Amino acid sequence: MDLNLQELNQTEFPVPAELENNIAITSLSQLYNWGRRNSMWPMLFGLACCAIEMIATAASRFDFSRFGFEVMRATPRQADLMIVSGTVTKKMVVPIVRLYNQMPEPKYVLAMGACASGGGPFKEGYNVVSGMDKYLPVDVYVPGCPPTPQALLYGMIALQRKIDGQSIANGDDVPWYGVSSAEPTPVPVLGPDIIDPRQMDMIRRQAEAAAGDISSLGIRDLPAATQMVAARVAADATAVADATPVSEDALSFVLPSGGAPWAEAEDIREKRRLRALARKALRASRRATVAEEE
Repeated sequence: MDLNLQELNQTEFPVPAELENNIAITSLSQLYNWGRRNSMWPMLFGLACCAIEMIATAASRFDFSRFGFEVMRATPRQADLMIVSGTVTKKMVVPIVRLYNQMPEPKYVLAMGACASGGGPFKEGYNVVSGMDKYLPVDVYVPGCPPTPQALLYGMIALQRKIDGQSIANGDDVPWYGVSSAEPTPVPVLGPDIIDPRQMDMIRRQAEAAAGDISSLGIRDLPAATQMVAARVAADATAVADATPVSEDALSFVLPSGGAPWAEAEDIREKRRLRALARKALRASRRATVAEEE
């Protein structure tokens, strides 16, 4: 991509108009961000139907290499951007986090589609993660089911704008230049259900509390208004039951024909069987008649 020096001449030091195409006075952060924003390499992997739209965005019609997302790398060690394109199942989130840890800094995550952003139509499903941001730091969300290539391009441009706002002087913007090495994201544990290792202390405390007081397990206090309504309904039901006692005749159910329910059901099944045999015989006679006419 060609360098436009006029875009970099946004400083307090004036540059003569005749030299704006030859001289640029800028900051190190701005030059650093310009190089990063125009050389983003996405990682080559897809999860579901959103991956088809991502492939279309990389193809010749939309061609996101025009914006600096030049080539898609098949290894995380050469990628800057992870595009989570599709439904993230609890089984798949484990290798996704592992691949993210293998990507070098600086690295970014783009959640493409409703499933990667918040679960989509499978939200709260037994095997689907309700959003990739529960396990990885997501930088840009692209809504849609699936998003169009134009929407994905807009999300990529939004990521570039985010990079433009980062500063080397601010440690929060560029944590990869910190004193110590960055801690890897804990890889989830897949068992009977997905477990985030960052929540192990909370899970352990809840398990110990449940083991100590089993009677309070899964019980929560209702609001005061709800308790009052429930008590009033229970009192009304008790009063009605006391005022109108149930007789033994009301508990015995007899069909209009005078038989028991199971006897009536057997009679209905017998009638259905006879009607089915009659229809079968009628179809056989019609086929025989057609064969004789031919």
